[in-house]
Amino acid sequence: MNFLNLAASRFSVRNFSSRSVEKEKLEYILKVAQIAPSAVNFQPWHFYIITQSETLEKLHACYHREWFKTAPVCIVVVGNHSQSWKRKPDDKDYCDVDIAIAIDHLTLAAHDLGLGSCWVCNFNLEKCRQLFNFAPHLEPIALIPIGYPADETKPEKKRKKFDEIVTWIE
Repeated sequence: MNFLNLAASRFSVRNFSSRSVEKEKLEYILKVAQIAPSAVNFQPWHFYIITQSETLEKLHACYHREWFKTAPVCIVVVGNHSQSWKRKPDDKDYCDVDIAIAIDHLTLAAHDLGLGSCWVCNFNLEKCRQLFNFAPHLEPIALIPIGYPADETKPEKKRKKFDEIVTWIE
């Protein structure tokens, strides 16, 4: 499959089968995330892989959605603000940008292997921080449930028209 088709066919999965995810597949998608570009190559990310049911149950308290509980794996993506690049003129922290690029690599790699994923950003940050005892400079940025989709129903993707988002300046 070419990259355009891969990216176009990926969707947010919100219903996972109980099938466990092979460790080799998890390692593969994490290696793809590892090679993602980052500002000044600082790579301010860390990935916490949660597979044990007891820890997953505790993590469920951070995001109260029934579908979230169906994922056999959840990756807590953490940004390290003490390692991220800051733009000099305005001190803009590029941690979130770098993390987004790595997550995009990770979710596309998962889809390429037949796995489903979903970005979860609207979770209880403080509960997550306490659960894993993260230091103040470490920010849990996203929860990424991973697993095999329970069904193949793909939601319709609504996208703006190409001409609405592209301006050619010549």
